Amino acid sequence: MELSETHSLPVAQQQTWDALNDTEILRACIPGCESIDPDGENAYLVALSAAVGPVKARFKGRMQLTDIDAPNAYTIVFEGQGGAAGFAKGNAHVTLEADGDAATTLSYTANAQIGGKLAQIGSRLVDGAARKIAGEFFKRFSAQFSGDNNEEAADGDAAVAAGAETGAASASTESNEAADGESSGEATKGKKSWTAWISKF
Repeated sequence: MELSETHSLPVAQQQTWDALNDTEILRACIPGCESIDPDGENAYLVALSAAVGPVKARFKGRMQLTDIDAPNAYTIVFEGQGGAAGFAKGNAHVTLEADGDAATTLSYTANAQIGGKLAQIGSRLVDGAARKIAGEFFKRFSAQFSGDNNEEAADGDAAVAAGAETGAASASTESNEAADGESSGEATKGKKSWTAWISKF
């Protein structure tokens, strides 16, 4: 399997490089990632859960950073075991290029070999799942640098929700008042009709 993509990130090159080497940020951005722990120089032990088509498994593996050219490029060599689900191993070459002072173009080419059940479900499903995971990673990675916007959006959503709740409460009150009014009116009308019927006798 080979996967090549390019992403534009709203962050300066050095900041992007630092984030790509921050295990806490990586753990938060990698879908299904449970832990990333140092295992020697530029090496890490990784545990994550993933679903590829009908195959779901918890993978444990190791990744090593090689050919490091900070803050421009490095290569990730990885291997992981998912029990009965199978295994995956390969490498990914990542390059960063400044796009002005506040943006970076990240490109990567990944090559991987898979075995076990993963190899039996078809390359199209595997490629699709890999692209989905990569897309989610970069979506989360970009969001790490726009937290203020997310908080403002959350505040705005909360305000809208509060407004909607207040409006709903008002509408409910008005509806109840209207219902009470109608009940009162019907009661009065009923009383008049009863009085008129009695007066006939």
